[in-house]
Order: sequence, then structure tokens, then C-alpha cells
Amino acid sequence: MVKIAMIGAGSVVFCRTLVNDILHVRELQECTFHLMDIDPERLALVERLIKKIVSTEGLPTKVLATTHRKEALKDARYVVVMIQVGGVEAYRLDHEIPAKYGVDQCIGDTLGPGGVFRGLRSFPVLIELAKEMKTLSPPDALLMNYSNPMAMNTWAIFDSSRVPVVGLCHGVQFTAEWMAKMIGAPMSEIDYWCAGINHLAWFLQFRRNGKDAYPELKRILSDPETVARENERVRCHMMEHFGYFMTETSGHLSEYVPWYRKRKDLMNKYMGPAFGGESGFYLRLCEESLGKYLDDVSKQVAGEKPARLTARSSEYCSHIMEARETGRLFRFNGNVKNTGLITNLPEGCCVEVPCFVDRLGIHPAHVGDLPPHCAALCRSNVTVQELAVRGGMTGDRQLVFQAVLHDPLTAAVCGINDVRQMVDELFAAEAKWLPQFQRKTA
Repeated sequence: MVKIAMIGAGSVVFCRTLVNDILHVRELQECTFHLMDIDPERLALVERLIKKIVSTEGLPTKVLATTHRKEALKDARYVVVMIQVGGVEAYRLDHEIPAKYGVDQCIGDTLGPGGVFRGLRSFPVLIELAKEMKTLSPPDALLMNYSNPMAMNTWAIFDSSRVPVVGLCHGVQFTAEWMAKMIGAPMSEIDYWCAGINHLAWFLQFRRNGKDAYPELKRILSDPETVARENERVRCHMMEHFGYFMTETSGHLSEYVPWYRKRKDLMNKYMGPAFGGESGFYLRLCEESLGKYLDDVSKQVAGEKPARLTARSSEYCSHIMEARETGRLFRFNGNVKNTGLITNLPEGCCVEVPCFVDRLGIHPAHVGDLPPHCAALCRSNVTVQELAVRGGMTGDRQLVFQAVLHDPLTAAVCGINDVRQMVDELFAAEAKWLPQFQRKTA
């Protein structure tokens, strides 16, 4: 019986979806889910929901719950991580403090001051978790990380342990589905090759029935009357100048480059409620959706809403498990260590590349060079990630300051002294979640 540890099982976004997907795999229906969360109330609610689904569907699945991580990790073949250290309380600080200095973030969980400090809070937990896996889990146990900042978190794990790890995001497949929809094609007719870094990956090839579909996509998205273009102003504008469509929404993408969020006129042109990317969008969504999610789950548990399996999503998690358990080959885009995979990005950084998985494990594909202008943009983000990971793992505040100093958006709006003051303020406000910096000075 395969044991699956779900760390951060109270997650609003992932746990319910991933469990549903896994239960669609016949060979995994006899698994044990060991749910773990530090919030006992949310944990108990999710436990009751999953047990109800299992009972309703008549499945042999076993469901356990604990607030103790080691208990969940013991003998787990798969460890799925979906944590947010500090929760909404810390996330609000990630937005409010940089905003005082003119750094306007839409999501703030991947790069920029928000992404850096979210990573700093996560590293100690993830590194300790990986160490525990080494002694408690089987040697071939796989850590599957869903927590942002994806590249930084996954980088910290593979730099601090030898635990097999892959970072999973839905940006690539969701974007591919969106692109297919734009040209009126079913996904069965679409092939693509996408690579770069998480949230900044490039669709290097996009084909329909073997033929280049980029000309049709560009023709459609160049029409100013296209509604989809209105909702993706930044991505469409970037494609016009870089030649390739990119992963993630315009709100996300606008934070990783210096060109769209540094002046009000640019914000008004490319961002806003009508077409995505407005200030603090995801923070407000988190604050509003938590209560809605808990209410929805409560109604499922109470029998006021159906508690059954729904359609399998396009999240990669269940497909990777299925491939490892059955040998049915699966291709996906994963976040892994750059071991010569993308040859014009730094060796050892975290890259997002096509991967194949079977019974023997995950096999990342060799991509070679990205187009030089695409690689240059990725490297601007990798610099921030590297400095943040090194600073967060060693407790070096100066490296963290330098990471934020090199952030493209921050550099577009702040002077050096402003960045220093902002970073110091973030350290002071979030100190209780940053144990590695105790007794450390800048």
C-alpha cells in the first residue's frame, strides 16, 4: 500500500484537487493518505471531506491525519508539499511594506520583495522536512513541491539535501490550453516545447498537427478587438517584442520585468480590474477565498453539496505518481536542478524543462540554449533567486538585501538606500518566521 503524505493539507488551492486526481488512478486507490497541517481545525475538516469522498465512492483508500510532520513522513513514498509559512498574516506584510516604497506587486509570491521573503520563511521548514524524509521515508521517496516561490524553494531543497525533488506548477499546461483555445484547436492536436524558469518559461515551439501554429496565434492576438488580448495585455506585448509566448498570467509576468509596474500611466495601460494585474490582487483573493473554501468544504461534509470525485484536473501530481507506479510514460514540465539542461542559464540553478517519468523516476530533457534574449531575461530573475537562496540558507542579511536590490521591479522604482530600509523593515516585521536570521546582523 503506497503512502502519500500531504504536507499543508489545509491548503485552499491544492489538497482537495490533488487527492481527487490521485483517486482517479486505479493503481493508487488502495493508498494511504496521511494529511498533515499545523491548523487542527482545517486539518480535521479536510480529513472528514476526504473520508466522505472515499466512503461515497466505495474506495479502499485509508485516510489519516496528524499535526506532527514526522508522523506523516514515516514510510511515505510520496511527499506533497503545499505550505505557506506565516499564512495570510505574513503575506499581507509582503505587500504592504514594499508598497510604501513604491514597489507595486500583483501576486508577490515568486520574485520581488514578497517572493524573496516568502522564500526566506519557507526555507527552514523545507530543509528540515527534507532531512526528516532522509531518515523516515524510503530511499526512493519523491518530494513534490507546490509551494511558491517555486524556483527558490525547490533550489533550497536540492542544494541542502539529496532527497529526490521536483517542483510542480500549472503555468505551462494551463497556458498551453489557453493558446490552443485561442486558435480553436483541441489539445489532442497540439504539441509544444516549453522551457525556462518557473513563471518565466518560453513556448519555443507551438504546433498544431505538426505545423507551426505561431503565425495563427500571433495573427489572432494582434487584433486589438480580441477579448483574450485585453485580458493578457502584458503577455501579448511581450510576445510582440520577444517573439515567444510565455507562461503565467499578465499580472504575474508584470512583476518579473521592469517595464510595466513602475509608473501609473503604464499600470493604467497594462493592468487593472478589467484585464488583470491590479495591485494586491492575489492577497485580496486569498483573504476572500479562505472563508468561501471552508464554507464549501463544510457543506460537502454536511451533505449539503456533493462529496464525490470530480473530473481529473491537469495538475501533474497524480500523473507522475501513476507513471512511477505503473510505468505508463508521462511527460510534463518540472522544476529541477540545471545540470546542463539549459546551457545558457547558470549551472545548478532551478530550471523548468520538459521531463519524462516512468518506474525508474524523473528524467529531465536536454533543452540546450534558449534564444539569447530569452535567456537574458531569465538570468535577471535567477540572480535574485540565487542570492535569496544563499542568504536564506546561511542567515546572511546582506545577501538578502542584494537579492532585493537586483530585483528588476524593485530596481525600476527604488534607490539603494530605499531598498536597504525596506528590507530592514521586512526583517523586523517578519522576524518570528525567520529563525535563521536570529542574532544575525546586516
